[in-house]
Amino acid sequence: MAKQAANVCTIADMNANPDDLLVLLAVSRSAKFTTAAQALGLNHTTVSRRIAALEKSLGGRVLSRAAGGWELTELGERAVLAAEQVEAVLATLGPAGQAPDPVAGVVRMTATDGFSAYIAAPAVARLRRDHPGLSVEVVTMTRRALQQRSGLDIEVVVGEPQVHRAEAILLGEYRLGMYASRTYLAEHGIPATVAELNQHPLVYFVDSMLQVDDLDAPRRLVPAMRDGVTSTNVFVHVEATRAGAGVGFLPCFMADLHNDLVRLLPDQIGELLPYWMVLRPDSLRRPAVAAVVQALRERMAEHRGALLGKGKAPSSPPAPSPRKLG
Repeated sequence: MAKQAANVCTIADMNANPDDLLVLLAVSRSAKFTTAAQALGLNHTTVSRRIAALEKSLGGRVLSRAAGGWELTELGERAVLAAEQVEAVLATLGPAGQAPDPVAGVVRMTATDGFSAYIAAPAVARLRRDHPGLSVEVVTMTRRALQQRSGLDIEVVVGEPQVHRAEAILLGEYRLGMYASRTYLAEHGIPATVAELNQHPLVYFVDSMLQVDDLDAPRRLVPAMRDGVTSTNVFVHVEATRAGAGVGFLPCFMADLHNDLVRLLPDQIGELLPYWMVLRPDSLRRPAVAAVVQALRERMAEHRGALLGKGKAPSSPPAPSPRKLG
């Protein structure tokens, strides 16, 4: 904290324009001039001019080009600390007798399909009932944690992330198991051993496109299973398994919601995987991000049993129709 205070004082001594600092803050949260301009009610040219003026007053670059947008430099990170102080002061100037809600604005996150639907969406919906000024953008993808996360507040990934200049938090674990539909088993028989599973087609991720090593369990547990239907979307896995395409290696918290699915050999085959959350070092200083993080952690704790394959999750949303892959 003392170091942060010293950095803020240094910026203040340079007479940075508070308006320019707020523009930088908006750019740091979206990683794009155009998005920041829309949020501030300005045009792209004005944002660019404000950033240039700030850099002139501070005597150095505050932003650098990165994959997907703009990244803060070390000087930019110090300037953002000052900008957050300005924002906090302005937030106290609400209507008389009304304290403005600090849990407001846009929080951007990425997560896997299943986590987004069953953990993130309900958690955010509940949070927004108390904080209607909050908006959360959720982009679904299954990948490793990024090394540069311009414009991204929260990442939820499977497996422990190896990241720099970021904070990683273990959210909890979930279990995957082998499932088949009752109609499929009636037609093809119930495998009694792990070896017999090898005689059935596997419904799972596209092996050549799988970016997460922790999700490669079927190739290790049942290497002789041939691919049946494969997809980058876990909802496709669930629906293809329900339709009888083969034996699916599915998250228990999703598969157990469907009475037409049967878990196979639960005591012999399965995989326990962790969900990790990755945040930029500055993200948790924003009340809105901190509130979303807490809501995700609470939702994970409430549904721990279902995540571990020990029963259905109460009040879980129905599985959406699988989106068309293109």
